[in-house]
Amino acid sequence: MSLTRRDFLQSIGGGFGAVALAGLLGQSGWLTQLDAAEVSPRADTLAPRQGHFPAKAKAIIQLCQNGGPSQMDLFDHKPELSKRNGQPHPEQVETFQLGNKNVLMGTPFQFSRHGQSGMEFSELIPHLGSVADDLCLIRSMYTENNNHPFALNMLQTGKTFAGRPAMGSWIGYALGTENGDLPSYIVLRDPAGYNTSGKMVWSSGWLPAVYQGTEFSSSGTPVLHLDPARPVSKESRARARRFLQELNATHLDNHPRESELEARIQNFELAARMQLSASQVLDLSQETEATRKLYGLDNPATAGYATRCLMARRLVESGVRFVQVFPPLDPSFQPWDNHGNLKKDLRKICGYVDQPSAALITDLKQRGLLDDVIVMWTGEFGRLPITEGTDGRDHNRHAFSTLMAGGGFKAGHIHGATDEFGYKSEEQRVSVPDLHATILNQLGIDHRRLTYHHNGRPERLTDPDVTGARVVEELLA
Repeated sequence: MSLTRRDFLQSIGGGFGAVALAGLLGQSGWLTQLDAAEVSPRADTLAPRQGHFPAKAKAIIQLCQNGGPSQMDLFDHKPELSKRNGQPHPEQVETFQLGNKNVLMGTPFQFSRHGQSGMEFSELIPHLGSVADDLCLIRSMYTENNNHPFALNMLQTGKTFAGRPAMGSWIGYALGTENGDLPSYIVLRDPAGYNTSGKMVWSSGWLPAVYQGTEFSSSGTPVLHLDPARPVSKESRARARRFLQELNATHLDNHPRESELEARIQNFELAARMQLSASQVLDLSQETEATRKLYGLDNPATAGYATRCLMARRLVESGVRFVQVFPPLDPSFQPWDNHGNLKKDLRKICGYVDQPSAALITDLKQRGLLDDVIVMWTGEFGRLPITEGTDGRDHNRHAFSTLMAGGGFKAGHIHGATDEFGYKSEEQRVSVPDLHATILNQLGIDHRRLTYHHNGRPERLTDPDVTGARVVEELLA
């Protein structure tokens, strides 16, 4: 059969157009690759999805300790540091602030062993010590930056710079939610305000906006703007919702594939469902007096953080995938940032969070949920073993401690070690991307296959540029 020039150009034009179109769609994020998303035909919905392989856990609660908890004053006892208190550090120490004297400062707190595992904990955290046999203590964490915003970005998104999706967003993108009446990713912060970087640390970045963290309040009405200011009949509300759905559908037809618009529509629909279920899920008055006392709701010092921890348990119990709990804004908006007054301020913040943190683990275990839920207690970096001013410690990216519990993490286990002063992680080192890969693994997700095409590149939480990100099998039971 003969082929004219017009026929030839027409036939290959479609091919060139398809290539160009694919490139443009890839750059704009409209084409996605998600091996885990096999249940739902669309990757921007909250429909439940299967992972790459059977999961050990189905949810995670991240207790984010903003500011950088001091490992040698809490979890990593260093007798040699105390023995050589007041002497110069034998090496050059990387510092962040001015005013560091390069003089070793031993901990002013006593340590003791806990549980059958014999884990050593500071006197400041006796409740966490009481659950030592349920904890996996990682003493060899390290990160890439010693500035709070950059280190927080690293902890939450896998990279130091802003604009990338948070880990909770990646998990929601991969697995959706088990409860269609609640978001997949919920944030519980101090009602008084925001910690460092504010909402940026629970952003969905360039993932569809439906996967960003949703703030719930632990004071007053848990879900803001959920109920109308004036009573409205069910019939009127139903008619209003139907009319709004029609308008949204028309607008979406005229503006297809707009992530923010689609997320807004889905959020409106979710809000309608939440009116029936969220208030009941978050009603803490249903809890027994024994449970309320376990968390510390009867103590003004612990009540605020305890409320958030108890809400977190109720949320994962109801099918939420990722709950992020932030600390109080006292002694500062970076409450673990002990540049000075370490003895006083560290005791204060430990007094707020120690009991509720341990109670969460105990409560999950008593209810048979700890096997299915990962609890992660961590800051963005650690502190230095030298003195800043007269009574403080500067930032340290080279070593910090992280507590993991449940979800298949090895209980009663101490992993890794730092040098004799606690300055650098030296044995069985664990990077932040390593920890991300391990958490995803426990949720049934292969971190190398969880990707999203953005600007023509397959992005992932454990970015391909981060060499050596691996699942740390030694942490797992």
